[in-house]
Amino acid sequence: MASALVRAPHASLGRWCRAGGAALPAAGSPARSRSGAASDPGYEFLHRSVVPTLHFQPSLPRLPIPKLEDTVRRYLAAQRPLLNDEEYSQTERIARKFEAGDGQELHKELLALDKQNKKSSYISGPWFDMYLAAREPVLLNYNPFVGLTADSRPGYGGQLTRATNLTVSGLRFMRTLRAGVLEPEVFHLNPARSDTDSFRRWVRWLPSSLSWYGAYAVNAYPLDMSQYGRLFNSTRLPRAGRDELFSEATARHLLVMRRQQLFACDVLDRDGSILPAARIQERLRRVMAEADAAGEPSHPLAYLTGENRDTWAGLRQHLLELGNQEALALVDSAIFCLCLDEDGAESASQEQQQQGEERLTALGGRDAPAPVRLSHLMLHGVGGDRWFDKSLSLIVAADGEAAVHFEHSWGDGVAVLRFINEIYKDSLKRPAVSPDDAPPSSDVEQSSVRRLDFRLDDATKAAVDAARRQFHRTVSGLVIHAMEFDKYGKNFLKKQNISPDAVMQLAFQMAFFREHGHEVATYESCSTAAFRHGRTETVRPATSATRRCTRAFVLGRDEAGGGASPPGVAELRAMLDECSRYHGKLTREAAMGQGFDRHLFALRKLASARGGSLPELYRDEAYTRINHNVLSTSTLASDAVRLGGFAPVVPDGFGLGYGIHAHSMGCNASGYAGGGRDVAHFLKTLRVSLEQIGAVLEGRPIA
Repeated sequence: MASALVRAPHASLGRWCRAGGAALPAAGSPARSRSGAASDPGYEFLHRSVVPTLHFQPSLPRLPIPKLEDTVRRYLAAQRPLLNDEEYSQTERIARKFEAGDGQELHKELLALDKQNKKSSYISGPWFDMYLAAREPVLLNYNPFVGLTADSRPGYGGQLTRATNLTVSGLRFMRTLRAGVLEPEVFHLNPARSDTDSFRRWVRWLPSSLSWYGAYAVNAYPLDMSQYGRLFNSTRLPRAGRDELFSEATARHLLVMRRQQLFACDVLDRDGSILPAARIQERLRRVMAEADAAGEPSHPLAYLTGENRDTWAGLRQHLLELGNQEALALVDSAIFCLCLDEDGAESASQEQQQQGEERLTALGGRDAPAPVRLSHLMLHGVGGDRWFDKSLSLIVAADGEAAVHFEHSWGDGVAVLRFINEIYKDSLKRPAVSPDDAPPSSDVEQSSVRRLDFRLDDATKAAVDAARRQFHRTVSGLVIHAMEFDKYGKNFLKKQNISPDAVMQLAFQMAFFREHGHEVATYESCSTAAFRHGRTETVRPATSATRRCTRAFVLGRDEAGGGASPPGVAELRAMLDECSRYHGKLTREAAMGQGFDRHLFALRKLASARGGSLPELYRDEAYTRINHNVLSTSTLASDAVRLGGFAPVVPDGFGLGYGIHAHSMGCNASGYAGGGRDVAHFLKTLRVSLEQIGAVLEGRPIA
């Protein structure tokens, strides 16, 4: 697993937090209407925005660098619930020394560099470096997945029909983006004033250098869209020491994977227009037929993309020397990867059960429930059926379940979630093909669908075998369980004037404390896309307020009140309110770039560049501990999303993807079998915690 000091938890699935005192939507949730778009966008476009896509980009505000004294104060506040008095006293001394000494010099250097880099943000470059320089496999360590809501219309959930419709909708997104008519990402605090045709007609005439200010004047907040360009024709290339992001916007084909074989499938014509949907469907049908007839190759090359990055870099160079330049170029330049799996989210078929225990284990076991099997399928598959380096992979399972799996270095998921929302909605409202359509001609031009055959020598075959063994060792230790809690949800909590996200985060703290009897570092990602080239900031949900509340619920005593008698319902309710208020404060600060994690990360990067010993703050055991994120959490809120998931970011941690809905809440949890964590039991205690919180909110004593 990656070092806690260089590895970011799965920020990609992170939520929009709060800004300006008002709640922003969860990443990917509908923050815009289409009232400003043309009513008939035509076959090739999602819509045609009146306001150009990047109209607000030049005038977006810059990501602020927090004051050093504020960063130290926030850092110490986050450390307080994790340390005993002696440990905290030591860490406070070290932090104050840093604030008065090394930190001052590093902070001045960071401010000077930021002043010279006005077109970006102080965190953008270091954050790219962190991801691209990491040598751990992207498999499980970095790549997450987001599962789409099923298409329940009769016939439309069939694999080929759904794959075609989602592919065409994805191509429409790309065409709309590149034509500059994708509606800008804007959060409307007062939709009655700003989410209107009249506002759009007015703001489009403002110069781009001023357009953000025009939106701000009516409480509309444009968001950074600089990551969107990496969605398509983009791949992470392995290089020794530091990887490279590659883009080739002129390519006209998809990379299609079926039965661990790779195909290049043309989907655009010579002018870059989307081919008729029937032709795309027939080409995908041909891929499926050809792959099924040939069966799985003996040495699926895609296993290598799940290797250590330096190992994979050397093997890729060897592949080039063997004469595989053209095939690899087709992989790297493809618009995106479409995986047409022969496996489904439901229980393994008789044919799949005959394929061996290794494959069944990789997908969660012989009798894995559908959500668990779906998570294994979409997070890692069977290894040779995913090109993990591809920036964006659309997976459609045999039963029509679909997900997006993405490489993490190029962005934080804001663009991915917008992509998911748009293609899901478009595929429902304007499906390109119907199950009732007459079968198209089976006469597919040979050049339009090409199976990619690679030249492999004995050394490469041995490397594939080794990568396959390592893949199965790794994923066999990954445990995933899912829970749905249906006793209350967002609507009930809002009526109680309490933050739904604060409740879920508190429930995580309570569940872990019930299991292990202490608090641990907890990570929740918050987007800073309100700023130019903003990435993420960390919310630290383990606070002194949650520590007090957790112990009052679990141990039946209020440490702050002396613990003389068990706290009553009114006292517990007051603690819940305090947790909600403080969590809201942290999320508002994070959304405005006023956390401490990114600032300290940037200062550490500068200190490392100087050479020699790092400042004592970075050598303090408490700093290492707070960056060892045992609870890595991320939430999604979108009608287009069924569930999302990722692996833990440390060997003894949990990966907690959660959703908060109108009348329910759910959690998709992962852990490693050898990490000393019981995922299934954690979810049981999470349920108990949510039940107890609900009881107190209803004025009932806890059991």
